[in-house]
Amino acid sequence: MRAEAENTVARIEKSLDLLGQRLDWETAEHRLEEFNARVEDPDLWNDPAAAQKLMRDRQMLVDQMETYRSIKQDLADQKELIEMGEAEGDEEIVSEAEGALKSLAETAATKELEALLDGEADGNDTFLEINAGAGGTEACDWAQMLQRMYVRWAESKGYDVELQSEEPGSEAGIKSCAYKISGPNAYGWLKTESGVHRLVRISPFGKGTRETSFASVWVYPVVDDNIEIEVNPADIRVDTFRSSGAGGQHVNTTDSAVRITHHPTGIVVTSSEKSQHQNRDIAMKALKSRLYQMELDRRHAEINAQHEAKGEAGWGNQIRSYVLQPYQMVKDLRTSVETSDTSGVLDGALDPFMAATLALKVSGKARADARED
Repeated sequence: MRAEAENTVARIEKSLDLLGQRLDWETAEHRLEEFNARVEDPDLWNDPAAAQKLMRDRQMLVDQMETYRSIKQDLADQKELIEMGEAEGDEEIVSEAEGALKSLAETAATKELEALLDGEADGNDTFLEINAGAGGTEACDWAQMLQRMYVRWAESKGYDVELQSEEPGSEAGIKSCAYKISGPNAYGWLKTESGVHRLVRISPFGKGTRETSFASVWVYPVVDDNIEIEVNPADIRVDTFRSSGAGGQHVNTTDSAVRITHHPTGIVVTSSEKSQHQNRDIAMKALKSRLYQMELDRRHAEINAQHEAKGEAGWGNQIRSYVLQPYQMVKDLRTSVETSDTSGVLDGALDPFMAATLALKVSGKARADARED
């Protein structure tokens, strides 16, 4: 086997080792048997919330086991093909197998990062908020570009995307929006995106000048039903108001939109569905999630530092820069990961940036530290 292929095999085997450790492969079959036994309990659905969590945890274990087996089998198959091709002097078979190994190494590295998502809420669904910052109409347009980027990223992952609220800009774009994004590890992945995002481009609004715009992204986990967050009714103010969307797919006109203000923290959450009762429920869940995020921040200082570093959506606080003119470049200022494929990034190709940030900080550990553990 050629040296490059041997190095690729070594990378895959290291990823498999970490996957096996995180999965605790030796006990995985036994845990799955326990899940299956509980699923067969006729009283399971007497508590729908607990049943749903059980089914979700079981499916996550099944997916992890299948991933581990699949990568291990694919590795064995490609090694066997290379050995056969070399024995028969068939360079085409060898080249194809080496190419498959490279793709497998990328898959294994991604799954390795997912396995490192061991924070308390990493597996949860998530809320994502986008707010236009400094830059007026330009910033509102930039906020809408980010909205599209994250929706496309989430949909490419097969996640469910629900618009919670949206406030249009006075001339173009949006002032703010909020989404609930549901799927495995949605919060674990998206939490890396909290911060200020900076755009540099030639103004599309007839100015012909080079403009710099800012928008902030805030990500916090959906609180599991089995986590109780108490909210004192005396600490909140509930307002109802008329909300009108920006048209198109987000047409949304109602007299029953709800805004909840939490006085002790200053947190404000809104929901603009058709039912006032539904809006109050959604807004209260969002408030509890924000309060839960604050508790996580207190208990995980490194996450807290990251969110506080977000600061005001303006100069000096950005985590990532998107430059469209005079050159094409997206660069993450935390990891120095960059690409000239700005169109791809704005179409949702965010995985390299997320992976790099997770590799540096996953539950406060560097990737090398996690390997040693």
